[in-house]
Amino acid sequence: MENFRKVRTSEEESPLPFPDLPPDVVEMKVKEGSKIRNLMNFAMAQMELKGSRQIVFSGCGRAVTKTITCVEIMKRKLGGLHQVTKVRYKTLLEVWENQDPLPSGPAQNLTVHKNVPSICILLSRDPLDPNQTGYQPPEPRHGLGTQLGEAGEDTSGSSSKGLKRPLPPPHEELQTKKLQVQVPNSPRGSGTTDYQPDQHY
Repeated sequence: MENFRKVRTSEEESPLPFPDLPPDVVEMKVKEGSKIRNLMNFAMAQMELKGSRQIVFSGCGRAVTKTITCVEIMKRKLGGLHQVTKVRYKTLLEVWENQDPLPSGPAQNLTVHKNVPSICILLSRDPLDPNQTGYQPPEPRHGLGTQLGEAGEDTSGSSSKGLKRPLPPPHEELQTKKLQVQVPNSPRGSGTTDYQPDQHY
């Protein structure tokens, strides 16, 4: 394959794995090179400005992680969204072109079929069937933030209290350690470690 260069990649077209979707539902096809900011600007405009009730995010291969990221951002921004997640495999068609063809023949192309994991996530303002596979109920919009805020306040309170507690002066600690080291090392022996008269020095 060292003489071949990938010139084109196409996805196998397949219907969305959600029943009873409206025909005008917005599908956000997330690609590996897609910018999350651009995706979210368009998706938020559809849901907030145009009043869409449902939106689908889909991605395959290396774009799966970016697809999930977009969904989590939208759930935090809007809140109250019902979610259904479907995981499946899709077929990618990759066309590779021979960069060093035979002089007597035309350029040879190679088509590769790859099965890659794919994810489709439906977000809906309207309630969905909770019994279907992959359903997740809406999360409290500010529940996570409140818990983190309380935890942060508790943590900051305990840390500030800890800083206000008086600490022993560093010189006293060092002096105590110095005395403890000098006494055992006295050349007078164990019988004279309690008290050393000045006249012996």
